[in-house]
Amino acid sequence: MVARAIGSVDDMDYTRLGSTGLEVSRLCLGCMNFGSGEPWMLDDEAASVAIIERALELGINFFDTANVYSRGESEEIVGRALESYTRDELVIATKVFGEMGDGPNRQGLSRKHIFDQCHASLERLGTDYIDLYQIHRWDEHTPIEETIQALDSLIDQGLVRYVGASTMTAYEFTKALYTADLENRERFVCMQPEYNAVDRHEEANLLPVCAAENVGVIPWSPLAGGFLTGKYGRDEDPDSDLRAGTDEYTANRFTPENWAVLEEIEAIADETGFSPAQVAISWLLHKPVVDSPIIGPRSIAHLEENVGALEVSLTTDHLERIEAPKTPRWPAKHKD
Repeated sequence: MVARAIGSVDDMDYTRLGSTGLEVSRLCLGCMNFGSGEPWMLDDEAASVAIIERALELGINFFDTANVYSRGESEEIVGRALESYTRDELVIATKVFGEMGDGPNRQGLSRKHIFDQCHASLERLGTDYIDLYQIHRWDEHTPIEETIQALDSLIDQGLVRYVGASTMTAYEFTKALYTADLENRERFVCMQPEYNAVDRHEEANLLPVCAAENVGVIPWSPLAGGFLTGKYGRDEDPDSDLRAGTDEYTANRFTPENWAVLEEIEAIADETGFSPAQVAISWLLHKPVVDSPIIGPRSIAHLEENVGALEVSLTTDHLERIEAPKTPRWPAKHKD
């Protein structure tokens, strides 16, 4: 079989991930939607594969999944979709931490669980190595030294190229970075935080650490669970097939401040000729600390719309208007 190359590389923007030499597309395809188990997921492998193949045609080379997404089903779909493509052009990322079955040693960041799940992910993905292996959450029951040592060993074995982290406090992440430095282990090269125009809490938590430590940032939920697309009506109950219709976390974004942010995004979209989703993703791309937002389209049309955000150029006035309705809570400072 002749390996297929990704397309449109001349039209896609690429960047280095954090302080590494790894080149990733400016948008990462998130694969959490691929599989079954929730009403908003794509319970259709052919449709999922079509999205992945179109992403490759558009020049996306960065794919993010996790072992826990549909208990491995997402990884299997991604693996089958990518098996015929040139492996050295692809950057495949997955995660470890979540519960993968009943009984002991089926979740967390112990050496045993990490080793077991790495091998299981490799098998499901149909690859010899994982480009970016991320801890999905902080494990308060396992010493960070054990976790870092286990991840470092996977790199030594050639099973993992880089390690990253997701969703934790700045204290926890800083502790992990400094522990790796003290023990001369591979440190986390990127962080996957929740970050978008209405969820800006990480501006007062993880993002300053990432900027200071030159850690790559690949935000999840760049469209706030679909809220920033404008598909929800302010005075309407969301349909049950939409995420906010069944997910309380997404529905909780329906606040006066957030609606004000969305109104500005929609106004700027009208002024510039782009969609609200494209403006919202572009806002993230204008943040120097951000490397590659993780988009999660459920259709080819949504994917193409998201990629169109690369063409949006926002002015300083646009950025200020989007940010004006909300001010992230910063720690108190001593007065002079």
